[in-house]
Amino acid sequence: MGWTLSWTEVLGFATGAVCVWLVARQHIANWPVGIANNVFFIVLFVQAGLYADAGLQIVFIALAAYGWWTWAHGGGPGSADALPVRRTTRTEWLWLAAAGAVTTAALTLLLARATDSTVPFWDALTTALSLAATYGQCRKRLESWWLWIAADLVYVPLYAYKGLALTALLYVGFLALCAAGLRGWSRDLAAAPAAARTGAEVTA
Repeated sequence: MGWTLSWTEVLGFATGAVCVWLVARQHIANWPVGIANNVFFIVLFVQAGLYADAGLQIVFIALAAYGWWTWAHGGGPGSADALPVRRTTRTEWLWLAAAGAVTTAALTLLLARATDSTVPFWDALTTALSLAATYGQCRKRLESWWLWIAADLVYVPLYAYKGLALTALLYVGFLALCAAGLRGWSRDLAAAPAAARTGAEVTA
C-alpha cells in the first residue's frame, strides 16, 4: 500500500500511547507527555497534508497547559488527583454541539478552498471531535471518553488512507485505552458524591 515509517511517526506513536495510558489512570504526567506528542504530530501531519490536524496540535498544547493546571488545582488545593471525575452538564453539551458543528463546517470550507487537502471534511470532523474531547479531559468529564472513541473510529481509516500505518495502529490501541479509561473513570464517578455524578461543581 506504499506505507512508510519515519522517526517522527515512531516517536508520536510512543508518546501518544503513554499519554493515553496515563490519562486513563488520572496521572498528571499525561500533560507533559501529551505536549511532546503534539510536537511530533505537528511535523508528521504537515508532511501528510492533514493541515487541520496539524493546527489542532497547537491548540492541544495550549489546552494541555490549561488541563495540567486544572488537574493540579481545579478541584481544590492538594495532589494531582484533586479534581474529581464529573458528568458533562446539559449546558456543556449544548455548547459543545454548537461549537462542533461550526468548527466542522468552517474548517471543511477553509481546507477545501485554501489547501490541497484531499479529505477536508474528515480532517475537520476529527478536529472538532478532538477539541470537544480535550475540553472534557481537562475538566475530567466522563463523556470525554465517548468523544475520543468517536474521533478514533474516524482517525483509524483516515490515517490508513493517508499512508500513516503506525499512526493508524496507534489509534486502534487508543480505542482499547479509551475503553479502559471509560471503565476506570466510571468506577470513580460511581463512588463520588451525588453532586459530582450530576455534574455540579463542589464548593467548600
